[in-house]
Amino acid sequence: MTTHTAAKTPSVILPETSAWRITYAEIAALAQVKRPVPTTWARRHSDFPAPVAHEDGRPLFDARVVVDWLVSTGRGNSEPRRLRAELALHTLAAWRTPTLSASVLLGVLTSLVCLHQQLDAPVADGRPWHTLLERAADLDPDDRFLLSELRSLPDPDRTGPALAHLADELIDAAYNPAEALDWVLQARPRLGSRELSADEPVPAVVRALAALSGVDSLGEGAVIAVPHARAGDLPAALHDHAAEDSGHVHLATDPDPARVRMIRRRMLVRGVYEFRLDVVEGEELTVDEWGYPNLLVCALPYEAAETRDAKAVLDRIAALTDYLGTGATAVVLGPADVLTGPLAQHGDADRLRRSFLKPGLLKAAISLPDGAYAYRPGYRTAVWLLARVPEDERTGLVLLADYSARPLTEPVLDTLAEDIAIWRASGWTPDPRHEPRHAAIVRSTDLDDRPGAPFTPQHRTLASRHTRTVVERPAAIADLERRLVELQERSLEGGLRLRAQAELRPEERPVRRTSVGRLLRTRRLRRRPGHRFASEHLTPEGHYPVLAPEEILGAARIGARRIDRGILLTAYDHAQFTEPGDLVVTVHPRFGVYIDTEGLSLVAAPARILRVRPDADPPVRPRVLAALLRAAAGEHARTSGAVRASRRIEDLVVPDLSSAEADLYEAVLAEIEGRAALLREQTAALDDLTRVMAAGMTDGTLTIQHLPHTDVH
Repeated sequence: MTTHTAAKTPSVILPETSAWRITYAEIAALAQVKRPVPTTWARRHSDFPAPVAHEDGRPLFDARVVVDWLVSTGRGNSEPRRLRAELALHTLAAWRTPTLSASVLLGVLTSLVCLHQQLDAPVADGRPWHTLLERAADLDPDDRFLLSELRSLPDPDRTGPALAHLADELIDAAYNPAEALDWVLQARPRLGSRELSADEPVPAVVRALAALSGVDSLGEGAVIAVPHARAGDLPAALHDHAAEDSGHVHLATDPDPARVRMIRRRMLVRGVYEFRLDVVEGEELTVDEWGYPNLLVCALPYEAAETRDAKAVLDRIAALTDYLGTGATAVVLGPADVLTGPLAQHGDADRLRRSFLKPGLLKAAISLPDGAYAYRPGYRTAVWLLARVPEDERTGLVLLADYSARPLTEPVLDTLAEDIAIWRASGWTPDPRHEPRHAAIVRSTDLDDRPGAPFTPQHRTLASRHTRTVVERPAAIADLERRLVELQERSLEGGLRLRAQAELRPEERPVRRTSVGRLLRTRRLRRRPGHRFASEHLTPEGHYPVLAPEEILGAARIGARRIDRGILLTAYDHAQFTEPGDLVVTVHPRFGVYIDTEGLSLVAAPARILRVRPDADPPVRPRVLAALLRAAAGEHARTSGAVRASRRIEDLVVPDLSSAEADLYEAVLAEIEGRAALLREQTAALDDLTRVMAAGMTDGTLTIQHLPHTDVH
């Protein structure tokens, strides 16, 4: 491995040399690859940077040199600009000292980014710190968004210019100051500053709320309000999701004065200037000056379940609807147990919740997946979509959606946003060209007539009963019944009757034994390694199946993960295909073996290949070896809590059968395999029959006729 030349003179933003030293794990996070990949780079590429130090046996690398190597070679999955920004952000943790807390550091750095945007010039221009403060005072004479933060910096003459350089570097790496400021706030967890993010929805949910709001369809100059805006994630997302140059007025409130100032900075760097921005301390929106909002989006403040009062939550939502004029919309994120869960019948909370139905205010109630709040894993949330429409335009319909069992991923939330967009565009009526996913459209009177019932889809809509899937269910059930009859007849055929004819081995014919290692040394077996594939390259639609430990151990279906031919030839040109009869083995997390009868598959590490040599004497039978390996590994299974298995695959001892005995055993195993395959087909058909029947009975589209051989009437 070649050694890089000494690093250049440290930048002025360098707090300490150690701040630039990173481990293999941090390199993997920086490049957005799996942990073993940097180790492989270091082993395979002679130009990979050499360690600059060691700590507790771990090599440490110069982060600047590593980033230069990643940019020049194009390796990893991060964009060059993001790598440069991460390099700057990596040093933030080193700035924290007893006199410079994370909150002060974030306040100063975001203020410098905002000042850069306001001045439209770098803030690190070589002038003394007091000159920068004077320019900030000229821009913020009333100290509404950045002056106090800059004045709070301890030892400003030394640390001020360094942080100014850091702010300029972040802006140079980002597309604009707004993105640079967002990057700084994304670094809150690594700085230990949780007070700004503990009660903030995760970014995916924030973006979903912006998409659900319909802000992109608002007319020019509309008023957008965000009560309880916290650190400003929601106002920023709404601005980013709106049409360009829409000229909206943004109102926001929060009881914390530090967060009010942060919101102002986040909106100012986005070009929302003070004549279109009003962020106030408290809970009351300034509607007297700006008018009632066309759109209101609010994530209700978190309350623990032990102290949460359902009626108080609904009272708060009712107060928000007082801001809605005719044609205005509100999107409210709150606790699922209050918004969509069952309530005590005819209780105060139940009556109040049903009161949103009569005037046609409630348009959609959506149960969200778990994980909406990163620091509140047990807090289940839901969204209400409310709109005030003229009485003659009320449809009396409500969309109920239940995504609580879905994963919290971008595609799932995009599907939800698409359904709501169509629901809104069709005037709160069903669109005959589109059926909502995981949702049902019901009459509000049906919900009002069921006191205490949850606001979740309980039955399929009338239109959904006539979909192709529902109509074809009886035919599908009949096909499955015929399939089961065919499989039963095949199971009675003589060709699948087992004839093992096993007997005790005579004492005068003891079995010889060998090990996998000896089979490899005598070239009766060949060993081929598995390969490391990036998870994003494995999809269900690729050309070649990939066999990983999950497939070998039966935790994943064979062929569920595949890789595209183009990606394979460009990114993994060293990968080798399996051949028919190859044994794919793994010991992590436990021992497993799979016989690839067709070949042309790829093996993902830590799994590997044992290839039988057909010209070996005596030959090794794949089925026989697989069965003997399973038995041998079972005797030396990994004990609970052990890091490694008690024996390596090479150390496993198996009987070395003669050719004749191996052939007989192979034939028996083939019969067993045929019977097992038939049973799997029967099980799969029975599972399909159970699933189709249950779906029809659950949604009320199927019924069962009297069975002749039963006493049921």
